[in-house]
Amino acid sequence: MPRIAEARAGAEPSSPRQHERRRSILRAAEDIAAETGLDRVQMHEVARSAGVAIGTLYRYFPSKTHLFTAVMADQIEGLGARLAEVPAHESPEDTVFATLAGATRSLLRRPALATAMIQSANVARASTVPDLARVDTGFLDLLIRAWGVEDPTEHHVARLRLLTLLWYGVLQSRLNERITPEEAEADLRMACRLLLAPGEDDGT
Repeated sequence: MPRIAEARAGAEPSSPRQHERRRSILRAAEDIAAETGLDRVQMHEVARSAGVAIGTLYRYFPSKTHLFTAVMADQIEGLGARLAEVPAHESPEDTVFATLAGATRSLLRRPALATAMIQSANVARASTVPDLARVDTGFLDLLIRAWGVEDPTEHHVARLRLLTLLWYGVLQSRLNERITPEEAEADLRMACRLLLAPGEDDGT
């Protein structure tokens, strides 16, 4: 289990070179965690693999919590970039389900990395880990797009927030092998239909 994040935010890159260094660090962290799991990730190994000084790594990511929360934020943004156009014949609930099921399958390809990201996000504090907001807003934006809601209300957001929390639980249960892939998909499909069914109060 990762330690609680240190009480400071990491530095933000400003130049193209700094952005590339940050991307190199994230790629190295992904590969190492996918092989070893979070507990065995050593920050000096990440720095060496990324080709940066250890001080540079800690400037951007003061702890493993910062590092793997940032990895998760980047993963979610990648999912958003790959989101396909909504098929005309699919209901909005089915499209959101397909998005969540696809995200689950993508993360489970590297289960040790998925566990590292979830554990880190679970202990991160929004006040000191800015990338936690990227995780939340990125996933919310992804689901709003999949749902096809052009002008979301607070009620839309609340329903998606509940759905996201449920999805985290399903994903964790898959990582722990407490449920089968078929059970996970059935649970997600039911949740989408129950939470996202058209309602008179918000026009969906």
